[in-house]
Amino acid sequence: MAEEEQQAGNGEQKVVRTQKIFLKDVSFETPNSPEIFLQEWKPDTNIEIDSKYRQLKEDLYEVVLTLTATTKVSDQTAYLAEVQQAGIFIMKGLDDAELHRTQNIFCLRFLYPYCSANLAELVLKGGFPQLLPSPVNFDALYQQRLQAAQQAQNPEAG
Repeated sequence: MAEEEQQAGNGEQKVVRTQKIFLKDVSFETPNSPEIFLQEWKPDTNIEIDSKYRQLKEDLYEVVLTLTATTKVSDQTAYLAEVQQAGIFIMKGLDDAELHRTQNIFCLRFLYPYCSANLAELVLKGGFPQLLPSPVNFDALYQQRLQAAQQAQNPEAG
């Protein structure tokens, strides 16, 4: 289990610990099958990433990473696959900024290998060639989201 502990400035121990990893939701659609299997396979794939989190109890949080893959061939949807991979994490001794950063970087980084493997397996079981989602830099993604939120709040500064 992944675990991070360090001493906080106020003497309280900072703890981030994974309690449980689970598959929350799975969806797979092939709206143009079986005809799509008869076409030459020149796919155009788009993978979207989303996440959410919520507090379950004091110092206990659920974090959900969603990967949605849409693949088209000749402007027809071959498949739409979505996986929601979730985890329950203990996070204590963190201020609000540290908590937000941990949920959006550490937790998502931890969940991503499970989520991408489940997505790849789902596509393969659907009868399509292997899908290999690229690695994601969640730190850079988090920084981009912070900048976009700041620009939305203060458009003149951007």
